[in-house]
Formats: sequence, structure tokens, C-alpha cells
Amino acid sequence: MTIAIDIAQRITAMRYDTLPAEAVHWAKVAIIDTFACALAGANEDATRIAEKVAATYGGAGPALLWGTNRRLSALDAAIVNGVAGHALDYDDVNNTIGGHPSVPILPAIIGLGEMLGASGKDILLAYITGFETQARIGSAVNVYHYRKGWHPTATLGVFGAAAASARLLNLDVPKTATALAIAASLSSGIKANFGTMTKPLHAGHCSRNGLYAALMAKDGFTASHDALEHAQGFFELFNGAGNYHVEKIVANWANPLDVLSPGIGLKQYPCCASTHSAIDATLVLRERHNLTPARVAKIETVTHAPALAHTNRPDPKTALDAKFSVQYCVARALMHGAVTFDHFADSALMQPELRAMLGKVTATAHPSLPKDMGEHYQGVVNITTVDGQQFSARVDQPLRGPQNLAPPDRLEAKFKDCAGLALRADAVPRLYEQLRAVDSLSNICELTEFMAQSVIAAGARRAAA
Repeated sequence: MTIAIDIAQRITAMRYDTLPAEAVHWAKVAIIDTFACALAGANEDATRIAEKVAATYGGAGPALLWGTNRRLSALDAAIVNGVAGHALDYDDVNNTIGGHPSVPILPAIIGLGEMLGASGKDILLAYITGFETQARIGSAVNVYHYRKGWHPTATLGVFGAAAASARLLNLDVPKTATALAIAASLSSGIKANFGTMTKPLHAGHCSRNGLYAALMAKDGFTASHDALEHAQGFFELFNGAGNYHVEKIVANWANPLDVLSPGIGLKQYPCCASTHSAIDATLVLRERHNLTPARVAKIETVTHAPALAHTNRPDPKTALDAKFSVQYCVARALMHGAVTFDHFADSALMQPELRAMLGKVTATAHPSLPKDMGEHYQGVVNITTVDGQQFSARVDQPLRGPQNLAPPDRLEAKFKDCAGLALRADAVPRLYEQLRAVDSLSNICELTEFMAQSVIAAGARRAAA
């Protein structure tokens, strides 16, 4: 039996009625958070360019472009909505894949669901199935996969999108395995493009490719079912001999579901997750010791080397670059007591007071490395004041999820803040309630049609950054 067949048997066996209630709850939370981030990102330059290209060279269809009243084919909409969902780098993360778990999956299955007239329960089952698939494959290849330079959101997310789409299409075992094998050839995404528009393109691209793989398999397209374990297959080429552990994929499939443990991590700030512990530690010290920029002589952030590789950006030149600069994020946290959308406007980068604060921040590598992906969320901040006092704080887990619960109103506040950038004020709380009760929808089109009718006129839209 090939690995693709083994996984496909588990995918096709997934049933909504057997899902734990807690898993359904966290799937709803992830859907709410992903829609929030996509609505906030709908007017970003990266999203608008992606839409322009898709609309010019693609075709009309039934799938809504979130945050607009325009529609394209499900494949084209998956790209655009995926870019929107990741454009602000505000969407959820997951330790097992070492990336963003929801944005590869949801644009694919929402567009496909509009084509099929899928119910809310169908969407939830597909989402949890896709999440489990990409996470189990992730458990076999990480953390080496991430450190090698692949962007797992894309390279693993394509399997999540393919599995979720296959489940929504109700494909049988052989065709589901074919979808996974096709996805192996469509997997791509390198970290060299972090800090540019290509990073959110990774999310849209893998969402579209996963859906495409499932649709092709449905219609009889062929692929090698040993594409994962073949000598020239996914594991050998992406990780190399000795750097992956196939047995982990099915060893504890859905026991527990990865959406529950370790689950999703909800971002509190619209920037790279690897900066969040440093932000939190800075905010703790700022409040605890009444620190102001004038009182601070030096800030040292201590980050694990794998995270520092993409967050050590002492002189960010663009808003996207700043989202990956731990120095910039810490400077903003100390200056304002928060890190917000406004701080990632291009016009904010050259403010004299920001530049003065930025010059006080240094980033160094932690001397030891833990073995799991949690290394990206651990950080220490040391602050020295102008009168020689020294303060230090450490944060190990800033992200909110099943293992680190947020205050009950935090998700709703984030949703309203984000969705209000694209939708009428009166529609935002109604959409939030629809998403909370997505399992009661008989047709997902009820949700997307309400979104389409609720958009703010382009001329009145507020910018997210």
C-alpha cells in the first residue's frame, strides 16, 4: 500500500457526525479568523494585483472574491482569496506544519462549496480533514523542512487543500490518492520571498493548486500513487534521506485531531508570528516599569536562530519588510503600547521618532535550540534604561488557541476590526453570527451572498495599512 492510498483511506473515512464538538468549535474559530484576515486584506496591493490578473486572463464564475461583490471561477477565486487571507500576515498558525494552516484550505473549499451548494457542515468536515492531512504530512517532514527553506504554508498547505477539496467532492480512495499525488507535483514555496507580495501568493497558489488537483482527479486524471515515498518523490526531494519520518503520518491520525492539539494559534498582531513573543515581552516591560522611548537606552531581543533568519531586519524599507522585522515590531510596541495595522503603512516607516527608536533595538540568537516548532514563538527581551537599570521578560507562547485561550471577546474584536475595513458596519456583527453558526447553513452560498451584498463602496473603503 502506498502512503497516498493509506492517507486517502483515512480522508474518506472522516465523517461529520463523529467529529468531537470541540474540534468543530475550533474549526469555526479558524473560519471566523480567516475570513476576518481576508476581508482586511482584500484591498491590499497584492490582492488587487492578483485579482486584476485573474479577471483579465481568467473567467467569470460562481465564486465570490471576499470583500467585494465580484465573482470568478473557483480556481481563480482561490488564488485571490488566498492572497487576501495572507496579505497582512495576520492569519492563524500551527506548530505541526510550521506555517499557516487555514488560508490554504478555506479559499479552495468555499469556492468549491459555492459550486456544489455545500452545507456548512460539509465545509467544516472538509476543513478539519484538510487540516489533519497537511498536519500529519508536516509531522513527517518538520522541523527540517522549515529550516531547509521551504515555506510549509505552501508546500504542505497544497496537500491540505487537495484533501479538503477531495472530501468535499466525496471522491473515493483511489481518486483521493491521485489528488494527493498530483498535489505533490504542484507543491512549491520558498522562504527567500518572505517580506514580499510573493509570500501571500504562496497561500493563494497552493489553495488553487490543491483544488485543481482534486478536480483533475475527479475527472480521471492520473498520477503515481507513490509520489510521496518514491526515490524521486516528495519526501526525498524536499527533505532528503534521513530527514523525514513517514511513520508519523498515520501513527496517531485524528487521535487527537491536530486542530485541537496543538491546534491553531490566533495572531494578536498583524505581523510575522516569530516576532510576537518579543512584542508581548516588550509590552509587559513597558507597562510594568512605565517605560517610554525617552527612558530607554537599549533593547535587546533574543530569538532562536531559525526564527531570526527571517526576522533580523534592522532597516526595513517596505511595509511587508517591516512585518518580518523583530526590531521594528519591538520598537512600535515600546512606542505605542500596541502593534496595529497603521504601523505597517509605508508612510510610517520613515517617521523620525520611529527611526530613532529603531536604532536602539538589536536582535541576537538564542544559544540553544528546542526540538519542536515552538522555537519560533519563544523570545526574551532585555531593556536597559538611560540611568542604567536593566529589565528582562520572556514569553514562550504568545499565540492564542486551544492550548492558550484568549479572553472570550478577543476573537470578536479582531473580527470586527478586520471585517469593518471591507463591509458595512451594520453587516459586520451579522456576518460574525453567521460564521459562529456556520454548521446551521444548508448552503454556503447564503454566507457568501450576504458578504457580497454588504461590501463598502470602493471609494469609501478604509485602508488596512
